[in-house]
Amino acid sequence: MSNKIINFEIVTPERVVLKEEVAQVTAPTKQGEITVLPNHIPLVASLMPGVIEVVKTDGTREVMSISGGFIEVLKDKVVILADTAERAEEIDVKRVEEARRMAEQTIKEMRKYDQKSFTDVSARIAKELARTKAVKRWKRIKKID
Repeated sequence: MSNKIINFEIVTPERVVLKEEVAQVTAPTKQGEITVLPNHIPLVASLMPGVIEVVKTDGTREVMSISGGFIEVLKDKVVILADTAERAEEIDVKRVEEARRMAEQTIKEMRKYDQKSFTDVSARIAKELARTKAVKRWKRIKKID
C-alpha cells in the first residue's frame, strides 16, 4: 500500500455514502476545520454540520454535506460516522432553500417556547446551511453556474 493513500469511508445509519482510496479529507470538527493527509496522527473528533471535501487520488474532488457525527483517523484510514450525509450532486437546492426558510421562520416563532424545541430547530437550520454550502462548493469545483 502506498503511503500517499488514505482508505476513506463515510457512513450514515442508512448507507455507505462513499468508500474509496483518496489523497486527502477535509472535515468540520468542533475545534475547527481539519485536513487529513496520509500518515496523519491518529485522532477521534466530533464533527459539526458542514462540508466534507475529499481529494481523490486522480485529483478530482468530492463534496458532501453532513449534519454532524464523528471522525476517526488512523495511519492509513479515515472513517466518518455521520448522522446524515449527502453528496452535493444529490442535493436539490430549491428544496434546501425552502426548508431553510421554513426553519428560520419557525425559529422566530419558537423563541417564546421551550429551549429543546428551539435547539432542535437550530440544528435543522445548521443542517440546511451545510447542505447549501456543499452544493455551492461542488458547483464551484465543477464550474457549474
